[in-house]
Amino acid sequence: MERTVGTITRGLRCPIINEGDNIEAIVVDSVLNASKAEGFSIEDKDIVAVTESIVARAQGNYASIDQIAKDVTNKFGETTIGVIFPIFSRNRFSNCLRGIARGAKKVVLMMSYPSDEVGNHIVSLDMLDEKGINPWTDVLDEKQFRELFGYNKHTFTGVDYIEYYKELIAGEGAECEVIFSQKPKTILDYTKNVLTCDIHTRYRTKRILENNGAEKVFTLDDILSESVDGSGFNENYGLLGSNKSTEEAVKLFPRECQPVVEKIQDMLKEKTGKTVEVMVYGDGAFKDPVGKIWELADPVVSPAFTSGLEGTPNEVKLKYLADNNFSDLRGADLEAAIKKHIDEKEADLTGSMEAQGTTPRQLTDLIGSLADLTSGSGDKGTPIVFIQGYFDNFTK
Repeated sequence: MERTVGTITRGLRCPIINEGDNIEAIVVDSVLNASKAEGFSIEDKDIVAVTESIVARAQGNYASIDQIAKDVTNKFGETTIGVIFPIFSRNRFSNCLRGIARGAKKVVLMMSYPSDEVGNHIVSLDMLDEKGINPWTDVLDEKQFRELFGYNKHTFTGVDYIEYYKELIAGEGAECEVIFSQKPKTILDYTKNVLTCDIHTRYRTKRILENNGAEKVFTLDDILSESVDGSGFNENYGLLGSNKSTEEAVKLFPRECQPVVEKIQDMLKEKTGKTVEVMVYGDGAFKDPVGKIWELADPVVSPAFTSGLEGTPNEVKLKYLADNNFSDLRGADLEAAIKKHIDEKEADLTGSMEAQGTTPRQLTDLIGSLADLTSGSGDKGTPIVFIQGYFDNFTK
């Protein structure tokens, strides 16, 4: 019988992961047990996606607020630090900010507006228009901001992040001053020592600051890029990709993930005879139309993946073929012509009209986003995602 289903995505449950657990064995056992219990087979080119969180938990990649503070003090000394472009997130940044403040004498907190880098708004575009404010040119202090826009709570969390971050800094014994600007060099009017907390634009921000007279500039990936007093660390991303673990600790982005995905692939090959692709994934990359939030708060969607997941899709648009190449055909003749065209398509369709409208993104970004939406971030308990048929097309 001809297949009637394309891509299938399953969230798989597994035991709660603790430090020191054999993450590779747990993932493989979970996939095999699910296959047996749910009655699906494991085939070549299936995909196993493992959330970064359980990899980091198994590695024990944690750090305390005191360890963050010590690294900040080691790099800056006990002085005034400009902390610029933080994202507005209790989970992602609150404990990082506490560690930074604990290691500083004073924090000048420079928030981007109307939103942070990933789309969390502290003021709406409509309010900017109403007040005649241009965030790309206008620098505001806290008093000016409040007089213009008042107190605004986040759409989903109900948090006023200006007040919340001020309270966190004060709670660590540091002075706090808040300003609002989109221009990195604004902070240099307040201090020459800067910790830039943006994620995907951090290299540009650092370059601008260094070219305009900053004395010390570090990015979040410089903090805990090596162990401090026995802490976890990440040599590539530091505090980027970290999450709140307890009230006094963060879980860092996992380290050395490539051996993990390759071992899982090898173990599944040994047990099933099939070559399954494997990836570790973090935040997906997609935008919420209501809250305007880009999900991507991790430095990358996937820090490690097997070789079969390299590259971008190479697909033709079925409706384009039906409306253009084969507009005179119908029914079985149309299907046969399209299938033949797919089988004979060029190895690289970049720039081809018949590929317009397909998604020109890295496979790992697309698949990681699919996995992130499947697993969710709450209590579903499915940190492993098993994907089938992703590489199939209309001819299969």
